[in-house]
Amino acid sequence: MTNYETMMNRDSSSTAVQWSWWLLMMLAASVLFSMYGSLFDIYEIGIVIFTAAGMALLGQNWPGFRIHIVAVTALSLIAIKLYGADLAAPETSFFLNYILASQSAIMWMSALFVMATFAYFIGLFSRSEFTEKVGSAMTWLATTLGMVGLMVRWRESYLIGADVGHIPVSNLYEVFILFAVITALIYLFYERRYQTRALGGFVLLVISAAVAFQLWYTFGRNAADIQPLVPALQSYWMKIHVPANFVGYGAFSMAAMIGSAYLLTSWARKVKPDGLMSTVMPDLIVMEDLIYKSIALGFAFFTVATVLGALWAAEAWGGYWSWDPKETWALIVWLNYAAWLHMRMIKGWHGRPMAWWAVIGLFVTLFAFLGVNMFLGGLHSYGEL
Repeated sequence: MTNYETMMNRDSSSTAVQWSWWLLMMLAASVLFSMYGSLFDIYEIGIVIFTAAGMALLGQNWPGFRIHIVAVTALSLIAIKLYGADLAAPETSFFLNYILASQSAIMWMSALFVMATFAYFIGLFSRSEFTEKVGSAMTWLATTLGMVGLMVRWRESYLIGADVGHIPVSNLYEVFILFAVITALIYLFYERRYQTRALGGFVLLVISAAVAFQLWYTFGRNAADIQPLVPALQSYWMKIHVPANFVGYGAFSMAAMIGSAYLLTSWARKVKPDGLMSTVMPDLIVMEDLIYKSIALGFAFFTVATVLGALWAAEAWGGYWSWDPKETWALIVWLNYAAWLHMRMIKGWHGRPMAWWAVIGLFVTLFAFLGVNMFLGGLHSYGEL
């Protein structure tokens, strides 16, 4: 067989997989509509269609994401089947009790993210490609179990009571899990696209920090307990506003950690050009491009989330904007990254100043994400220390 024929066969196989994936996503949406369509309003129908299309696009040329979605779906369905209608089922089921119940899956996620962080750094400094691949595998597994934990928690909330059931993105415990999963997925996407794992440890550091806080918050405040939604959160807007927000937060956090790697690498290459840090890290241009693309992605989603939040506020509180502390700090975050993109795209700024700006931006974002909820009053303060 000639090289041309081999290439054509490979392209045909790839096209077949892509079409099959699209058909699978359409089939999944159709099954949802057939089973629960009578319970959906027009907005929820739109959310299902948009989600199916988004997953189809992401998985089209990303094999790892396809495996991830299939694994999350299969494990979640197994957990739901094992639960049946009995919230106490984990007491008699080994797999639920130790693996698939929401808190068990989330604990596995937490442990795997921390282990992946160490694996990435060990692989980086020992120049072990195999160890870095282990870090990637652990990150994929942690992301999968984190999503399974959220999906199963969703079902558990309905087993408590129909009036309690809700999508698990309503409090600090749940959104920290969402943050870890989304940030890891964004990183894994760029890891594949840029064909480098050298930045994995740096990005996983911020995820491990989130995991550490989430564990402290869980055990210190019993935050894992499922509670009914407050009236303002009983809205379809929550299902789209919160995930869009956390794509922004995840992308901004990733940009900051890559900015830290950029600063360390540029310093190392000046001080000791032939040193370990100087030789194992990607080119500065690659890291700079990653910072830019991460911030651009985060800014796009954060803008959408802010607009959705204004629409939600108008419905819930009668006004699009009230200068609530959360709204004010969201505007500060938006302006910060709008200015960053302006200076990068229009003024041509690059290099260390922009990396420092990305790092400092993380602290601004962190306060908007966490500090406002926990230390300031206002309509958005649903999580407190």
